[in-house]
Amino acid sequence: MKYLIVFVLACVAVGNHDDHEVHDTNIRIKELAKSTKSWNGELLPAYPKGQPEVTILKITVPPKTKLAMHRHPYINAGVLLKGELTVVTDDHRKLKIKAGDSIVELVNQLHFGENATDEPAEIIVFYAGVEGRPVTVKQESAKVEGK
Repeated sequence: MKYLIVFVLACVAVGNHDDHEVHDTNIRIKELAKSTKSWNGELLPAYPKGQPEVTILKITVPPKTKLAMHRHPYINAGVLLKGELTVVTDDHRKLKIKAGDSIVELVNQLHFGENATDEPAEIIVFYAGVEGRPVTVKQESAKVEGK
């Protein structure tokens, strides 16, 4: 209960501070991302119909690893905890992120992530999806779905 009260007080305090940092209660809140667009500048789509389902994943990408080409049918955002990643779209646009960076991901655009370094990369990703539907669709599946 004590933690719930502290959280509520922090949320109320955030509404009163433009910089989203609360100094008087020793709780610090820093906005990492807030956007109506994905990292490539495209507007985020409207939420789909259906029962909303939030998925939070911690993904570890080993060193020298390139993920398969895929897309996300839903809005998602993440924070890179450690390492470095490069996101590359099917039309060759690139975004490099490092530990501490946030990303508002692409929606319904094919892309892949790559860790070209000698260290693992860890990212926490939050998906705002629909119950019973995948949050990631590999390229092969994307072609079948697009009939």
